[in-house]
Amino acid sequence: MPPDPTTTRPAAGETVFHVRGLTKTYGDGAAQVRALAGVDLDLRAGELIVLLGPSGSGKTTLLNQLGGLDIPSGGELRYRDFDLTHADEDLLTRYRRESVGFIFQFYNLIPSLTARENVGLITELAAHPLAPETALAMVGLAARMDHFPAQLSGGEQQRVAIARAIAKRPEVLLCDEPTGALDVRTGIVVLEAIERANRELGTLTVIITHNAVMADMADRVIHFSDGRVQQERRNAARAAPATLRW
Repeated sequence: MPPDPTTTRPAAGETVFHVRGLTKTYGDGAAQVRALAGVDLDLRAGELIVLLGPSGSGKTTLLNQLGGLDIPSGGELRYRDFDLTHADEDLLTRYRRESVGFIFQFYNLIPSLTARENVGLITELAAHPLAPETALAMVGLAARMDHFPAQLSGGEQQRVAIARAIAKRPEVLLCDEPTGALDVRTGIVVLEAIERANRELGTLTVIITHNAVMADMADRVIHFSDGRVQQERRNAARAAPATLRW
């Protein structure tokens, strides 16, 4: 069974994901596509990771494996002491519900619910959640929580999505091109919200992007290509999102 994140959160620096020789293939025969071709990496509690790579490099496939949205074709993928490689759907559902927060390029908010109510849908399912009001205040939306999505800008909607993801206090926050649909100024505000959640909640945060400028805000930068880790570096210090320019 996956560990209970509400009672056994890992200490800062403890390995959360252990990945060795991870592969993922789709299709058969001549139509077979190898999305992951032997990934080796470790991700640790409290880190902010930027995973860089061009479209088609396998970044999103890897994120789906880490989030329990898909299962590997081969290799080893462990979340702490829990084997994600061979987990059944019931265990993966529990893992996703209790341990992982997802932020995607598109916000997926329910139009008929306010920001507070959109976040509240998640907190009703969590064991020890943040109050919706607290989560929305963390992303700078204390004054907008009773607005509907249509009354919010794109950046504000993305910040509601971030509040929704962090409200259940996940151990892992997985972000797939979270600024891809936003202009630069709005994107910076969204990155500030993600960075604050990582810093204040101690959540392992993985941001996948093709935008190399974001690398400076990370603890570690992992370059991904052709379904493999090609290069990795650790920053001496994390740059504030407000200092990024692209």
